[in-house]
Amino acid sequence: MQTEQFGRLTARVIERGKGDGPVVVLLHGFGAPAEDLVPLADEIEAPPGTLFIFPGAPLELPMGYFDARAWWMIDMERLQRAMMLGEVRDLSRDVPEGLAEARVMVDELLDQVQARYQVKGERLVLGGFSQGAMLATDVALRGDRALAGLVLMSGTLLAEDQWAPRMARRAGLKILQSHGTMDPILPFFLAERLRDLWLAAGADLKFLPFPGGHQIPREVIEQLSALLARCAKS
Repeated sequence: MQTEQFGRLTARVIERGKGDGPVVVLLHGFGAPAEDLVPLADEIEAPPGTLFIFPGAPLELPMGYFDARAWWMIDMERLQRAMMLGEVRDLSRDVPEGLAEARVMVDELLDQVQARYQVKGERLVLGGFSQGAMLATDVALRGDRALAGLVLMSGTLLAEDQWAPRMARRAGLKILQSHGTMDPILPFFLAERLRDLWLAAGADLKFLPFPGGHQIPREVIEQLSALLARCAKS
């Protein structure tokens, strides 16, 4: 594993053998360390030559005893209150402050990744977990960069008024979307609404619900492996 700088973001880079496999950029979730998703590179059955890039989010959280990062800040009191009271958090109309700046940073990273490794968009798979999945969705919808696939693990629907009209531009895009039916942080029904919007817009979407919470279980890793295999053949 190497550590590389792409614009304003530092990323861990792992190459799996030789070949022309996809380039996979995965964004971690809120409060996670920069290397949180790095172990996935060993768990995914990736095509030969797959290049994994795991950027660390720019914001450092005051957790003290471990590296905790965020792409944008969230209202922790609102989250904790909702979880204590069993309230459903509907973020579908929210446009978080800091989302736009995070999107610019990821776009800068993708520009440099494509230039440094001579990668066309047809080999580029973008995705993430939780807040990282939301950011990946925003990057995909607000730009016109070619993508081979999109991976949305336990994300949610944000900025619906802005996202929904842009989805048809991504008709045919291969998408893996997973979500736990008992997720206590980001409700399952919003994942279903996001799924329905993508399908109505013509996306080639695989929806994977699983009986669990806010996590990445084995069946998601298996489907992610299958998605990369499909992207490699495209």
